[in-house]
Amino acid sequence: MLDFLRCHESEYLYLVGDILDGWAMRSRFYWHQTHNDVVQKVLRRARKGTRVIYVPGNHDELARQFCGLNFGDVAICEDAVHTLKDGRRLWVVHGDLADGVIRHAKWLAHLGDALYDWLLWANRHLNVLRARLGFGYWSLSQYLKHKVKNAVSFISDFEHVLVREAKRRGYDGVMCGHIHKAQIHAIDGVLYCNDGDWVESLTAIVETLEGQLQIVTWDSILAPGEPVLRWNDLDLDEEPQPGQPEPVASWMTAV
Repeated sequence: MLDFLRCHESEYLYLVGDILDGWAMRSRFYWHQTHNDVVQKVLRRARKGTRVIYVPGNHDELARQFCGLNFGDVAICEDAVHTLKDGRRLWVVHGDLADGVIRHAKWLAHLGDALYDWLLWANRHLNVLRARLGFGYWSLSQYLKHKVKNAVSFISDFEHVLVREAKRRGYDGVMCGHIHKAQIHAIDGVLYCNDGDWVESLTAIVETLEGQLQIVTWDSILAPGEPVLRWNDLDLDEEPQPGQPEPVASWMTAV
């Protein structure tokens, strides 16, 4: 995410929940220097004029007690409304309200989270082996999600629940996260956007200055041994170094 933010400037930046994994921190606290770098980068972006809106999710639900407050020019909100360049209004929400497991069987959600952590561990070692063999990145958990019938059905149900709720509230679409599946498509005439995740798929949604919504997959730092730059290693006002991607300007970014 740090590398992505360094190369993407926008008027609006939406942090669509689960930015911090409070569930994991309860059992084992881990905070790397690069986590500080991401926080510093977001705060610096806010100080330079970007409107930063943080919508907490279920993994960082402790932040929901601060909804309605501003910290370091970052607004913390239960949900938000983003107006696209063409005038359509998107309801910005994490999306766990449409997850029956989270709402009614939280113990099962924690069990699923533990299994997901194991998949990520296996996925990490699998991709180390793939890299040594010359193959690109591949997500084991994404593959299983798409192959397991119940998982596919859950994703479809999740999308339709959020679309119906956005329509009921009078919005033209919804921008969400939660299920780690990046999508932009219309359902019953309502726009559904999911920005994916930064755990494995490394995706975000941007609205270009021309008003076009795009899914951006940022896998440029997945090569083994390639360093992740610190937040202040390159100012967006400076000329990029040879071989580094050009900074991209956009109207809105959702991560």
